[in-house]
Amino acid sequence: MSPDLLQKSKQLTRSARERMSLLRALTLPEQSVVLLALTPHVQQSILTQLKNHELVDILDHMDVRSAESLLSRISSIKRRDRIVAALKGAVKDKIEYFLRFHPKATVALINFNYLLLPASLTIGATADAIDEHYNDTGKFPEVLVHEAGVLVGEVPMSNLVRERNTTLLRKQVVPVATVPYQAEVADIVNALAGSQKRKVVVLDVDDSVLGIIYADEALSLFGDRLDESLYDVAGVADNERPFDGALTKFKNRYRWLMLNLLTCFFAGGVIYLFEDTIDTLVILAMYIPIVAGMGGNAAAQTFAVTLRGITLGSISLKNCWPAIWREVGAGMLNGVVIGIIVAAISVIWNESWLLGLAVGLTMVGAHMIAGFFGGVVPLIMKRLGYDPAATSSIFITTATDVGGLVLLLGLGTLLLM
Repeated sequence: MSPDLLQKSKQLTRSARERMSLLRALTLPEQSVVLLALTPHVQQSILTQLKNHELVDILDHMDVRSAESLLSRISSIKRRDRIVAALKGAVKDKIEYFLRFHPKATVALINFNYLLLPASLTIGATADAIDEHYNDTGKFPEVLVHEAGVLVGEVPMSNLVRERNTTLLRKQVVPVATVPYQAEVADIVNALAGSQKRKVVVLDVDDSVLGIIYADEALSLFGDRLDESLYDVAGVADNERPFDGALTKFKNRYRWLMLNLLTCFFAGGVIYLFEDTIDTLVILAMYIPIVAGMGGNAAAQTFAVTLRGITLGSISLKNCWPAIWREVGAGMLNGVVIGIIVAAISVIWNESWLLGLAVGLTMVGAHMIAGFFGGVVPLIMKRLGYDPAATSSIFITTATDVGGLVLLLGLGTLLLM
């Protein structure tokens, strides 16, 4: 521990009345370091006075073993369970968001087998910590090093074996590749591919350690070539290149386009079923692109929200229905507003209040359909093992187009013929 933090630790021990104000004046990384250095009695006093969310933030800066040690000093089992649940939930959401770099990436890729030790610790004391960790887990940990709670690098096991027990860790620290969990997908992939030490430390927004990801394990998801697998994430054939011949591009793409054509025929079939209505009420044809366009945009909004929830792990087919019905409700409200506007324009332009009623009701229904399928389809694709970002749009578009056309032409038939 640095002399400054050592002095603050002594102040916390001596000044019981000012203890909490002194602790809260420190940064989160400093709080995590100082709290671990205090005596069990002082720790107990502080833990009793800390609010749950404050303690979660402090524990977030520690390695698993240190956090467990501190949590064991909380006498209330219920409070301990609440803190653990909050801590696990926050970490899980962040890690699953980070894992969006590949649709097959799972939480199992993130490794928590590490020790986060102060740079002022000696090699001998580090060896004792490693032995204790090994006795508890049966695994030798990665040794990460911090200065005042901020990660500064790692110490390879080979260095620990060679050096004297009295040598300080800070003299053996080497850089380690890091990446924030909120980084862009391209930056995450580049960090994995460029990691010379074959590991990357995933950091929270406050630079605390979330976990370690081994580059080889992560890159194995991408197959033999990293650049080819990036096509999978984008929904493009693995073997396609910008300067491939036209025939090659055709072979890579025509199957998807054939599926798209098949779904388009569903929409065309609806128009065919209402052929007599279209022949009699040609004016309805003007509203077909309006209904399709508004439904598609509404579905895209729901799809974006649902996809983010899937990425963060907060929504699945098991718990989705309250969210889906809220999307349908939002679609109804948006549909009412848009429907009133379109109906008013229709009445003024076409001088038919029945046409305005048909178009207005269609807008309400189309937005509700968009809310339902924009939320359900990506969840179904995820359950089936497909990338929801790359495979959902074609089915959402088909559902909203077919539903909107059935409503428009069906209501037109009922009200105007």
